[in-house]
Amino acid sequence: MQDEERNVLNEFQHGKITAFESLFHQHRRAVFGWVLRIVRNPAAAEDVTVETFWRIHRSHARFDPSRSFEAWARSIATHAALDWMRAQRPESAIPAAEPHELAAPSGGDPAIAAEIRQRTAQAFGRLSPKLRIAATLAVVEELPHKEVAEALGISVAAVKLRVFRALRLLRKDLQQQGITP
Repeated sequence: MQDEERNVLNEFQHGKITAFESLFHQHRRAVFGWVLRIVRNPAAAEDVTVETFWRIHRSHARFDPSRSFEAWARSIATHAALDWMRAQRPESAIPAAEPHELAAPSGGDPAIAAEIRQRTAQAFGRLSPKLRIAATLAVVEELPHKEVAEALGISVAAVKLRVFRALRLLRKDLQQQGITP
């Protein structure tokens, strides 16, 4: 870590607003991108990003300047996104998935494939926020379990368990709809 960066982090910890502004400008795009991966809604991601930086600002005294600001911000962003997801109705929490996000049988009727993608996205939206966020980051975004664990503040084993449960529940939901995953 360079001396200038270390100074900004120390000043931030002590509540200096210019240090916070510097960190905001430096990390806002990364935080927004992280949040967008989770909530899958650009407008909501903007709101959650603002909430994240508000939480970061309020928690400045708890920040440890010897640690990574980016990892700390990602953890706060993950919890803010989880709070947003909990506040949503299950079906509205995740919009219909984009065609590249959820695989559908190839070579078949495009209308049937679209229906399968929509039902899969709805089933995904019915998962609890804890399972949905772990599955989104680990399966859809294909992030390493260790990175997901750090962001959620849980163990790698807990991430694996949540992903396993999410996939099992998705499979059961889709089977009840007559779709064989």
